[in-house]
Amino acid sequence: MLFRKARMEDEGRIWEIILQAKAQMKRLGSHQWDESYPARESISQDIQRGEGYVFEQEGHVVAYGVVSFAGEPVYQQLDTWESPLPYLVVHRLAVADEMKHQGVAKRFMLEAEEVARRQGITHFRVDTNYDNQYMLRLIDDLGFAYRGECVYRGECVRMAFEKRI
Repeated sequence: MLFRKARMEDEGRIWEIILQAKAQMKRLGSHQWDESYPARESISQDIQRGEGYVFEQEGHVVAYGVVSFAGEPVYQQLDTWESPLPYLVVHRLAVADEMKHQGVAKRFMLEAEEVARRQGITHFRVDTNYDNQYMLRLIDDLGFAYRGECVYRGECVRMAFEKRI
């Protein structure tokens, strides 16, 4: 699989993968994402900022996520972080249905870490909803430490995690 920056021509396929992830979360009773988040416009903005990344297999996009070093404003709510800026954060990670349960999400996170290492970034932060069992297992498997709660849009409480890379 090739890990690369997303291109505008990938947007349609990325949106399909996001919709698959939303449907799965709904089936599982997770409130991580809803009808309004993430929005297709967010994907376009991610790509335009150069923060959207994909895994491509045989010319076909099979996973998407944001790999950012710009900081996450809601993380300022916490004073339990080990390090200040800069840090890596991954958002909107989604894997195509046909690739689920094959370790793609873990590989995505490890590739994002490698991008950070090449830039001299030593810390990785991520957040997730309490009911997102897949992400919670992934975070645990990758060695993240719990740092507290942060709140998005005034009402969405998320668990925040960090690790040294």
